[in-house]
Amino acid sequence: MEWRVAGSMQTLALNIAGAVLMLAGVGLVATTARGLIGYREAASRHGGEVIELGANAQPQAGQHGYMARLVGVPSVVEAPRDPDFNQQVSTPVLLRRVQMFQWREVRIGASVHYEQDWVGHAVDSSRFEDPRGHANPGKLPIHSQRFVAGLVQIGGFKLAPQLLRALPGSQRAPPDMASLPVNLAASFSLSGDYLVSSANIDDPRLGDLRVSWEEVPLQQVTIVGQLDGDRLVAAPQATDGKGYSVQVGDVSLLDIFPDLPLPPQWVTGSRILSVLLAALGALALLFAKRRRLEPVLAIGLGALLVGTVASVLWLGNDASTLGGWLAVTVLGLLLAGWGLRRAR
Repeated sequence: MEWRVAGSMQTLALNIAGAVLMLAGVGLVATTARGLIGYREAASRHGGEVIELGANAQPQAGQHGYMARLVGVPSVVEAPRDPDFNQQVSTPVLLRRVQMFQWREVRIGASVHYEQDWVGHAVDSSRFEDPRGHANPGKLPIHSQRFVAGLVQIGGFKLAPQLLRALPGSQRAPPDMASLPVNLAASFSLSGDYLVSSANIDDPRLGDLRVSWEEVPLQQVTIVGQLDGDRLVAAPQATDGKGYSVQVGDVSLLDIFPDLPLPPQWVTGSRILSVLLAALGALALLFAKRRRLEPVLAIGLGALLVGTVASVLWLGNDASTLGGWLAVTVLGLLLAGWGLRRAR
């Protein structure tokens, strides 16, 4: 009598353990799949799933089309040049600023007064409340302009012009008087970091010009963009309206995109463990019923169960992942069929 009770308790324990293990396997694969799908959906707003390349990375096969995070100091291979003033600086972006000495209308409350100052655009004096004696020359003969380097790299990747224009920061770039064309060298004098057309530098006159240059400093930056061969570009499919990010320093992906959830860790290991848990559960259930170990059948049933659940979850998402789980499901079905034939 006692051995029957003990046998019944053992069978019940095996059934409970088997069911718990199979549910654990299904729960683990479902949690991993939902976490990965949620992360990819969030990442798609910024262009897609991001791979970490770190510092001084080189192009690798199979990376094309992925978003990537790179860290490093940009290296200027082909420096930008201002062709009008023959100024060339080793920087990703060179900005020429042109100002003209003009009348400005200044309003403070109900009072209006006029003063002369350097202004970066033509001031229309015809709109002044009192234009008499405050007429401005009109259009600037030379305009402010931005010059982008022909080639800038981080590691082995070339940065697209859109990313270069997004590089932050600026600092004054002193003009090189020796490089000025002869006609401009005769028209401009050096005053600090400025070129001025004033006959008297300390006493500018209406219509005089002042020209200066600014450069983007070469500093450590973190860039997220889409890999296009050996180029890093903005992702056209991003729904955030940018498809790239440029930050100063070594900035983590979650700091760049705070709306991203934490991606699941050890994805491959979790998937393997989920199949093993389900297989162990099936082994316990089979032993409780047949009183013999059937590992082939158990592995087949575990792979069949986990593969089916995972395939349903990935349906309509990643085709390659879905294909992999369908292969696991078919393999499980084949192993289960073989195991049943062996058991007979």
